[in-house]
Amino acid sequence: MKSISTMRILRYLTGYVFIISGLMKFLSDFNAAFTSMGIPSAELIVLIVAVTEIVCGGMIVLDYYVKQATIPLLVIIIAALLLNKVPELHQGLFVFLFKARLDIVMLFILLLLGRKY
Repeated sequence: MKSISTMRILRYLTGYVFIISGLMKFLSDFNAAFTSMGIPSAELIVLIVAVTEIVCGGMIVLDYYVKQATIPLLVIIIAALLLNKVPELHQGLFVFLFKARLDIVMLFILLLLGRKY
């Protein structure tokens, strides 16, 4: 049986997370969530973020310009942390860390993938 490399598994899992996240932005009402965070032109921003997540996630899965695909996803993750998770700090550090766990893990995996390629 052929062994799959750790980096390939990380690429597949990372791509999966971002592709599903992008698709959910089309299937759910993320416009209201973006508007409530005070983001101007929420509909356009949701569309841009969703398409970016799907396209860049697909590029990572397909091992196509992985380093370049990680850059916009890093911007999205950092923005999500700042806009959506940092406000949770008023509930306490551990509440923040719990709610931000996927974002933090994806941030570090993207940094790892970006350095590898």
